[in-house]
Amino acid sequence: MSAAQQNFAKDALAKAFDLSHRATIAHNISLYEKAYAKGRLQYKNLDAARKRLAVLRHKTTNELDKFLVEFEAHFTARGGKIIWASDANEAITEILNLLRKRQVRTVVKSKSMITEELELNKHLEQEGIEVTETDLGEFIVQIENDKPYHIITPIMHKSKEDVAALFKEKYGLSGEASPQEVTHFVRRLLREKFTNAEVGITGANFLIADIGGIALTENEGNAVMSMSFPRMHIAIAGIDKLIGSIKDLDLIWPLLATHGTGQKITAYNTVITGPRQEYEKDGPSEMFVVLVDNGRTKLLKHKEQRRAVSCIRCGSCLNFCPVYKNIGGHAYGTVYSGPIGAVISPHFLGLQSYHHLSFASSLCGRCTEVCPAHINLHELLLRNRMLSVKKGYSSPFERFTMYALKKVMTKRKLMDMGNAGLKNFALSKTIGRFWGPRRKLPRIQKKSFNKLWKEMRNFPK
Repeated sequence: MSAAQQNFAKDALAKAFDLSHRATIAHNISLYEKAYAKGRLQYKNLDAARKRLAVLRHKTTNELDKFLVEFEAHFTARGGKIIWASDANEAITEILNLLRKRQVRTVVKSKSMITEELELNKHLEQEGIEVTETDLGEFIVQIENDKPYHIITPIMHKSKEDVAALFKEKYGLSGEASPQEVTHFVRRLLREKFTNAEVGITGANFLIADIGGIALTENEGNAVMSMSFPRMHIAIAGIDKLIGSIKDLDLIWPLLATHGTGQKITAYNTVITGPRQEYEKDGPSEMFVVLVDNGRTKLLKHKEQRRAVSCIRCGSCLNFCPVYKNIGGHAYGTVYSGPIGAVISPHFLGLQSYHHLSFASSLCGRCTEVCPAHINLHELLLRNRMLSVKKGYSSPFERFTMYALKKVMTKRKLMDMGNAGLKNFALSKTIGRFWGPRRKLPRIQKKSFNKLWKEMRNFPK
């Protein structure tokens, strides 16, 4: 059992039986579910829109090499510069080299899951660079030295009382401070950071091939300020963020908003095509896009699982997953949690150490039902499970148990051998080891259904 698997088992158990934690999550997710139910009403045929998106994303995925070259050509034509990074170490090295050459000491950064994947903040701070998260939720995560809990809402696990207590501890605000008061305080603090920062770092919700632009989607406007005030803008994106045309955004942006936050459209949607041009009055004088692989091509090698590359990071599969609702985001021990995380993280981080995530699912299929990109997530989890078994990552005990069960369950004579007491003893020593201390293992009755049926029908023995 890997260290990641051991930590997951321990943390999941602790969170699942933390009633306070579960109450906070249940409340916050219930607000999302109400918003989502209202937001989806803007569609006359939501399923048709989801299928259209699936086709668009499938095409881009299958022709990713072509679209990446097209994106680079258009972006560099307007003065932008591309940095290719095969993994996290290469991305960090290139970014730090950029900042060192310009002797940068202050950075503002908007919300970005790819920067969490690279652990960018840690590396910048080790370099002596002050980096400030500008999304309110990410700012709270940063000052508490925490990790984002959710793809879209990083502090879903916190109540307003938790946040007020944190700001009292860190900044001396009232312990009774309202969300509005906390927001106004952070807004004033960030204004100074924006105007003084030398570099702004953002992610990219999408990379638009036909215009060489990046699309940013947000509700606070902090990404726009992070890229427009400083003299240099660095956008970091996974190579899976490509879309073919700017025309595709009329489909993608509303779907992302509806499934991400329940809105008809997100408050701020921006397309950036490079550094400031001669005829423009403001904006960065330099702009770089760091294109990161970091395991994505490993995922693309798999015929079935490559569909997960179509994900637009809306987080809806997390919000409807019964497992995520109980154990929360931190228990997964990965940047991407929930069903989508359980599909992609084993390929990003190593199947041998993280294959257990694909088994942490009830396979109810709710994630597939709500995915705007029509990704068959519950089936991909099964594919990962099958792959991990083929690779030999299950334990000898698991392999023997499944082999024995298969033999017994496929032959009536073997199923009828022995009495109920012996069978219950055997199950307690095999399946019972994994059943958990808080669940009661079902007991085999003295008479099987087969025997009862024969008796009822008066079949000859």
